[in-house]
Amino acid sequence: MPDNARPLIVLASTSRYRRELFERLRLPFEVHAPQVDELPLPHESPRDLALRLAREKASSVAALFQRAVVIGSDQIADLDGAMIGKPQTHEAALAQLESLQGRRAVFYTALAVVDADGHMQIDCVPTTVMFRSSTRQQLEHYLRADQPYDCAGSAKIESLGIALAEGVESTDPTALIGLPLIRLTAMLAAAGIDVLNPA
Repeated sequence: MPDNARPLIVLASTSRYRRELFERLRLPFEVHAPQVDELPLPHESPRDLALRLAREKASSVAALFQRAVVIGSDQIADLDGAMIGKPQTHEAALAQLESLQGRRAVFYTALAVVDADGHMQIDCVPTTVMFRSSTRQQLEHYLRADQPYDCAGSAKIESLGIALAEGVESTDPTALIGLPLIRLTAMLAAAGIDVLNPA
């Protein structure tokens, strides 16, 4: 590869939300599914789990590509120390939302970037969400409308799920959706990719 050629960018993810977010940066990229065990380790905190999974996703895909920039990310929600993952079913999503009523949850979105020389940057962006108290009828209506069964915490904040929130605190508005683009653009710059001057 010539020295001035832009390296291949690979998003190590199966998430359509992360793919759609990365498309905002208007860079050519490929998507490759990482092969990692997402079960938490004993006594692993939600933040540590998110960081480990982002690191393992990036590393597993980077091993398959020579001199590529590989991006891994993961998100785990934390409710008073308890992990909240993807509900997968309507019943589990309803139980999650009922447990979040009137409470604060922290969503840890971890990010790992492996550059073309194999060096890794890793970081985690927390987002605190204060949930409103909603009736069961309101929660059922929301779940039928948004079907957020593949979202940690069962709420799509970029969609009708915004009505479930009393407030959101974060340094990056895209972190809660699944890929913190403010932090990612800085990490890409450190990896030699300036999204505002990609030539």
